[in-house]
Amino acid sequence: MRGMKARHGQRWTPSLGIKASVVLHGAAAALTLWRPESWSWALGAVAANHALLTVAGLWPHSRVLGPVMTRLPPDAAARGEVAITIDDGPDPEVTPQVLAILDAYGAKATFFCIGRRAREHAALCADIAARGHAVENHSYSHRHTFSLSGLSGFERELRRAQEALAGITGRAPRFFRAPAGLRNPLLDPVLARQGLSLVSWTRRGFDTRRGQPQRVLASLTGKLQAGDILLLHDGNAARSDSGQAVILEVLPRLLETMGERQLHPVTLRAACP
Repeated sequence: MRGMKARHGQRWTPSLGIKASVVLHGAAAALTLWRPESWSWALGAVAANHALLTVAGLWPHSRVLGPVMTRLPPDAAARGEVAITIDDGPDPEVTPQVLAILDAYGAKATFFCIGRRAREHAALCADIAARGHAVENHSYSHRHTFSLSGLSGFERELRRAQEALAGITGRAPRFFRAPAGLRNPLLDPVLARQGLSLVSWTRRGFDTRRGQPQRVLASLTGKLQAGDILLLHDGNAARSDSGQAVILEVLPRLLETMGERQLHPVTLRAACP
């Protein structure tokens, strides 16, 4: 793949939450061996720990299972930068219109693309990158059961998407966003092996469910500030009363609001060199 800039896998360091979980499991096993009559207490502690890990996986901003980016670095915030991230594409109907809007405002965005869709619409995915936007990893198939995957399932989904997106754009993704932001403790070591950083968001407009552009815009701009990571969708987008994908009505107003507040839309790669 000519011109591809590969990233090497990183050494995985378990989070404090994972380390504490391992210690608790060990302590529960030791207690049961030392005092068999205490098995119910040990089992209860392990069950509570698993419940905590499950809740952490359901909270996209949680760092219990590993690091996750929810805002841009302080240097980027100091420069007045904001990252617009756009998920679930590329979509052959919506994405070209999104690109036209971004071009009209001279804005750059980060597209978290589904690997399978990228392969189906390879020319469109290549066009995203050619216009100076970032193409990042949003899994290969975007399964609703993604967060229930094991190590092999996560490895397969991330690796296949990496190969697809790098092959199309000539550049390996640096960032990953989990479908719906959900995960389990086994994702973090796979991210490390693939050289990917997990990204969540600061603000989202729920534009896959809300068909009211004004409500979506209000959610994104109500407390908008430098350093925010915003989430919109070109794929799976809800439709407004006019029949348009909501992002097409929200994005121009969002960019105008950012201009009024002297905020600059940049890609995640530009904000995190």
